[in-house]
Amino acid sequence: MDLTGDLQTTLWTAQEAADAAGVDVNVVRNWKYRGRLAQARTGRGLPMTNAAGQPLFRAVDVVRAERATRERARRIYHVPAQTPATA
Repeated sequence: MDLTGDLQTTLWTAQEAADAAGVDVNVVRNWKYRGRLAQARTGRGLPMTNAAGQPLFRAVDVVRAERATRERARRIYHVPAQTPATA
């Protein structure tokens, strides 16, 4: 897997994307299923696959999906402070 190439044109399989993002391959598949990671498309709008028929993803999209996932995981939800009940 080439991590030094142009992120706009580099294409990765789900396994390569998972390796680059440091996640399990099923996480990448879930990103796709949930609409957080789009499969790369040809100039005519057709989904791109490798010779084995596996979907390909643009590296830049993988990086964006990974960053968004990590940001969502860091969010802290604040519970409003309880005010003492007046007697």
